[in-house]
Amino acid sequence: MALVLHGHPFSSYTQKVLIALYENATPFTWRVLDNAEAWGELARLWPVRLMPVLVDDGTPVIESSIIIEHVAPHLVPSLKARLLDRFFDLYVMTPMQRIVGDKLRQENERDPKGVADARARLDVAYGWLEKELKGREWAAGDTFTMADCAAAPSLFYADWVQPIGAQFPNVATYRARLLKRPSFARAVDEARPFRSLFPLGAPDRD
Repeated sequence: MALVLHGHPFSSYTQKVLIALYENATPFTWRVLDNAEAWGELARLWPVRLMPVLVDDGTPVIESSIIIEHVAPHLVPSLKARLLDRFFDLYVMTPMQRIVGDKLRQENERDPKGVADARARLDVAYGWLEKELKGREWAAGDTFTMADCAAAPSLFYADWVQPIGAQFPNVATYRARLLKRPSFARAVDEARPFRSLFPLGAPDRD
């Protein structure tokens, strides 16, 4: 496959795909979205203008979960992995991004109630995960799957905006384990130069 990845190293959904590519040792060409030309190219491929988009021999593949199924189908071994992939995207990544996105708004456009609701949703997600992850090495069991590709950037950034409290030790331990996974550690290191972009201020850790 001649693959071109349109995304950004600091993007959580781009990192999700990068983890799968690195796990699979899949060669690809980067198209980093850091200038108007690159964004214009993305818009031609996908008018919604959301990253990442993978182009496989000229054909766009859109949405991070679909991209992973395309390039690394062995990372999708079960319905449990699919369920947890959706859980991390919808109930961890989405409220995290709502909090971050609110900070990017003008002061008079901010939504304190929406942010409070997003923080509450994250705590509910942490509580569910605390029980779900008990006794497991990875999200869906003993094997690293698409669910872990989704979990890594989700929990990485979520802990920056709504810290994983002491009442969630399984979640905190799992996040730490993800950070040691070579594929995610590589993605994190590649994104370090861009931490000043984080609107809430990146913590001096991780």
